[in-house]
Amino acid sequence: MLTTDYVPGTPNWLDLGAPDTEAAAGFYTTVFGWTFQSAGPDAGGYGFFQLNGRTVGGIGPLTETGASSAWTVYFQTPDADATRKSVEQAGGSVRVPPQDVFTAGRMAAFTDSTGADFGVWQPGDVQGLETVSEANSLCWTELYTTDAGAAKSFYRSVFSWDAQDMPMGDGIVYSVVSSPGGGKGEDTGQGGIMQLPRENRDAGSTPEWHPYFGVTDCDATFTTATGGGATVLMAPSDVPGVGRIAALKDPAGAPFSLITGDPS
Repeated sequence: MLTTDYVPGTPNWLDLGAPDTEAAAGFYTTVFGWTFQSAGPDAGGYGFFQLNGRTVGGIGPLTETGASSAWTVYFQTPDADATRKSVEQAGGSVRVPPQDVFTAGRMAAFTDSTGADFGVWQPGDVQGLETVSEANSLCWTELYTTDAGAAKSFYRSVFSWDAQDMPMGDGIVYSVVSSPGGGKGEDTGQGGIMQLPRENRDAGSTPEWHPYFGVTDCDATFTTATGGGATVLMAPSDVPGVGRIAALKDPAGAPFSLITGDPS
């Protein structure tokens, strides 16, 4: 279960890169009831999604050449520069080297050894998201990868994650990951790692992290999202012991998922 008691390796920030930030803000405002707050004239168009006055994510224009619209999950680190070294030693690569964001903190963006992009956030004045695991906020993170074994080894090396494998039938294994000190008892899970099925790989799917947003009514939110131009990846479906989930791409192509229930 995600919390705002951030420790190293836990998800502590989330932002959307969009080709049209105004259109994207309008879409997510309609779907989740968020508001948009600019970070100011010196922030290059970056701003914050807020819910009841608390930050639930960030949004900014695409800055990397050839980049597609996507959500980026960031993990807490006490030292972004040290994490960079760990990423490179584990076979990952640097997309954006560690850099200060005013006095808010220090960020960096990487690609893991299987090709999935992610970021890290070293807190300064800003510790991270102000609301998680509530309705219309981030409640789970999930990595789809072409090599689950390599991905688990990579993140274990970089963040000391533990992975608990859960067979799901038909040879499918879902690995629930957690960080040392990230929770107590059975509530330590913060995300999952799953091998991309061959049919998805053959169709062109590549490794990527997906955010899950908790909602009170998966079907109603799904209908609102598709009515606003979202593309269906998976219609609302019940997953025993998990909840009701759906997967979509926003109008600009950024994947995200919905869940009603507890994914841990």
